[in-house]
Amino acid sequence: MRIMFVGDSMTIGSAGDFTWRYRMWQHLNASYGGPYKIVGPREELYEPAADAPVSLDYGDPDFPVRARAHLAGWGEGWQHMAPLVGDAVRAGRADTLLVSLGLIDLGFYTDAEQTAANVRRFLAAAREANPRVRAVLMPVIPNVRALADPDFASEVERFNELLGKAVADLDAPGSPLLLASHPQGWDIDGDTYDGTHPNASGEHRIAAAFADAMHQAWDVGGPYEGRP
Repeated sequence: MRIMFVGDSMTIGSAGDFTWRYRMWQHLNASYGGPYKIVGPREELYEPAADAPVSLDYGDPDFPVRARAHLAGWGEGWQHMAPLVGDAVRAGRADTLLVSLGLIDLGFYTDAEQTAANVRRFLAAAREANPRVRAVLMPVIPNVRALADPDFASEVERFNELLGKAVADLDAPGSPLLLASHPQGWDIDGDTYDGTHPNASGEHRIAAAFADAMHQAWDVGGPYEGRP
């Protein structure tokens, strides 16, 4: 199994973060009995002082370089990753994608329908690179803006409906797709440090949503046991 994490600021993480990628790595080490590798063209965290992805200051300095790989970017969404994913899948020979994207698209770039079209572009490119690639897709987790802006909240809800439809339409026996559940018990105040980005608790909840989807549908690993 060759896993690639794909995401926006919630996935790349900021300097000093552990990241949900780290929590997932711990989970796989504890519960997955087969060989696996984490792949991707990037390994850095976002550094706020530089406003650029140049930090290697992970919350756990012993997080090994080989497990830090990803395709995630601060301020990047489906429209940014769709042109990149094919080359990344080829280069890393990825066969399993764990994808958390959409909030930044809806917030700054595209409406729900346009964002859903980019989901389909992304999946087509990934499958062109590896016709047997499988993917778990995370619905957009509403952030603090969704609490204050009803129109934005409606776009998030609409996109999540369209994401579910895309998964249902495009799921195939040779290239299965899963829609992860919304992270169980998610609380904006308790699971983020700024209304959007996950703190330690939020990292565990996101990792758990991906891990439980993979365990239940594909018998990969066990139930997530890392919740605080």
